[in-house]
Amino acid sequence: MTLRRPSLYLIVTAAVLALAVALRILDPSPVARLRLSIFDTYLNLKPREADPAFPVRIVDIDEASLEKVGQWPWPRSELARIVERLAESGARTVAIDLILAEPDRLSPEALAREARIRSELAPIVAELSALPSNDTLLARAMARLPVVLGLAGDASGRREPSPPKARFAIAGDDPRLFVPHFRGAIEPLPVLAGASAGNGAVNWLPAADQIVRQVPLLVAVEDTLVPTLSLEALRTGMGETTAFVRASGGSGVRAFGRETGIETVRVGETVLPTASDGQLWLNFAPHDPRRSISAYRILDGAFEPKDFAGRHILIGASATGLLDLRATPLAASVPGVEVHAQAIEQMLSGAHLVRPAFATGAEVLFLAAVGALVAGLIRRAGPLVAAAIGIAAIVAVAAGSWLAFANAGLLFDPVYPSLAVLAVYLSGSLLSFVRTETDRIRIKRAFGHYLAAPLVEELAADPSRLKLGGETRDVTLLFADVRGFSGLSEGMDAETLIRFVNRIFTPLSETILGHRGTIDKFMGDAVMAFWNAPIPDPAHASNACRAALAMQAEMDRLNREDAAAKAAAGAPHRPVRIGIGLNTGPCCVGNVGSPQRFDYSVLGDAVNVASRIEGTTKIYGVPIVAGERTVREAPAFAFLEIDTAARLRGKERLERLFALLGNETTAASPLFAQLSGHYASLRAALAIGDAAAVSTEQDTCRTLARALTTLPLDGLFTSEPSLIGETDRPRD
Repeated sequence: MTLRRPSLYLIVTAAVLALAVALRILDPSPVARLRLSIFDTYLNLKPREADPAFPVRIVDIDEASLEKVGQWPWPRSELARIVERLAESGARTVAIDLILAEPDRLSPEALAREARIRSELAPIVAELSALPSNDTLLARAMARLPVVLGLAGDASGRREPSPPKARFAIAGDDPRLFVPHFRGAIEPLPVLAGASAGNGAVNWLPAADQIVRQVPLLVAVEDTLVPTLSLEALRTGMGETTAFVRASGGSGVRAFGRETGIETVRVGETVLPTASDGQLWLNFAPHDPRRSISAYRILDGAFEPKDFAGRHILIGASATGLLDLRATPLAASVPGVEVHAQAIEQMLSGAHLVRPAFATGAEVLFLAAVGALVAGLIRRAGPLVAAAIGIAAIVAVAAGSWLAFANAGLLFDPVYPSLAVLAVYLSGSLLSFVRTETDRIRIKRAFGHYLAAPLVEELAADPSRLKLGGETRDVTLLFADVRGFSGLSEGMDAETLIRFVNRIFTPLSETILGHRGTIDKFMGDAVMAFWNAPIPDPAHASNACRAALAMQAEMDRLNREDAAAKAAAGAPHRPVRIGIGLNTGPCCVGNVGSPQRFDYSVLGDAVNVASRIEGTTKIYGVPIVAGERTVREAPAFAFLEIDTAARLRGKERLERLFALLGNETTAASPLFAQLSGHYASLRAALAIGDAAAVSTEQDTCRTLARALTTLPLDGLFTSEPSLIGETDRPRD
């Protein structure tokens, strides 16, 4: 068995589809940005609604605070005062979004060291040395409530991390395999770290466009698993000691032996769904100034303690000069501390965004299935149907993606799969267009010599009307032969003969083509044509009859022109006559020949009958003879029955034959009615042998025929019974 080679269309569309799938799996930056942009759009259309109670508040070191208190950094005694007042107000927990890694240079002991250098300050050195450091003051204030300090993962690995204060219970694979990794850490001073309830990493992992869409919940510093500031603030505020991490292979997580990453992080009863790398998708709420209070108001006491009671408090900076500003999907610039605040709000509310683990697989499956469907529909049903189905699928997946986001916070990307389907459609449509144009050119080349130009264009515009493999349909056939060709060509050299034949058949061919006919072949001094293939023609018999009459008219014109030319040259004129046979019947039409060389032709008994009918024009002395089926298909034309049971050469079946005298106008004329009546009388007189009546009717028929048409019909009205209506004679 020979396997068929795949078509170019299949190869190209499959390659485009495979490339689209590969790009989605590899997920290069442009593809990822495209996906993230639609998630940003969704979030702008429907951001999270902030809790009006604001369970998380920000103590903001803003421009107003710098103006009131002084330039940054402030003495940590000021931070200690803020923490004390928050503790007095009943704050649940305080997270300081600052890296307090160096001793306070404004502490009394630091000032004492500076004073020793200047002798005039010697009296106050002892007094300064006796005072507690600002870091000690802050540590004492931190002892009054749970405080979380920030640390920074450091890629240079300058310091090994201290053991975290949070404990972790792990189900499944080791989370350190998946979370962001750092070689070292920049940690708070030991005096501060010792007094804190927890330490959390403040590192960001923005996307390539520097927009913060996720916040890590866990990072790895060397071999140590460390919580981030927002997770540690949640843990300490809830009074929990342990965070539970569930990863691939853990209870209820199907990984089928694959390390697919982290699924959830749980603190108490609060479950936080994460991406595989342990990051939390941030469901941002719009910025609200009620979430923040200027730090100077805490120092001045100009605040309501109840605004902080039972709440999670973050201390951070929004002042422009402190460079802690971040871009989010909702805003070009927000303080970094607000990102932490919104993350904690989201954890408390449970209004999460989730990118399901199966999302990528579902998107690839949609891409592959719809892309293959569209590619197949282009070939089978055409680009318009494929476009309709493709657009419907894209609209459905876009609507489904939006509804999943709006109702369940699920993140599915409808854009890249849709663009990939569009790419498949465009490539398939382009190939289909190229193939169609190729078919048009091929059809024009194949049928340009057989069909009139308008019919070739019609066929090229809709190649589906052409069944190249062959089919059976009713056709009307025309055979035309030059009478006395041997005598006419006698004495002509080859070039003269060719010019003679071309002069005759050029206008005859144009006449056939002009009446929607298809030229099958030229056979010396004869031409064969047919109607109703390859272009369907419901009026094929009528068009063939019109063509036959027009061909006889062309021959009259050619004879007149030749007679005038010969008279001017003083040469004798020999008129050229043609006989035409018409027949209608079922035939097989299609390509006939071999794969290397073929012709579009017709085969069938009706072809042979038409050829034999053309031969009877010599016997009956009429220029056009048609078979019975043609007469039935074109009843409006002027026909006279010339034989009721003719036996054609090589055929056993008897045929009724008719002479074609004219078109519908001729058939409707009074002269044709008179001719038909007298012709019937002539046949009746011949049948009974009434010689006087025969002679009278012959003269009358000839007179009426000459008045009716220019066709030479005198031979039709012969007095020989053997040539009118008789069947007991050979036709060979």
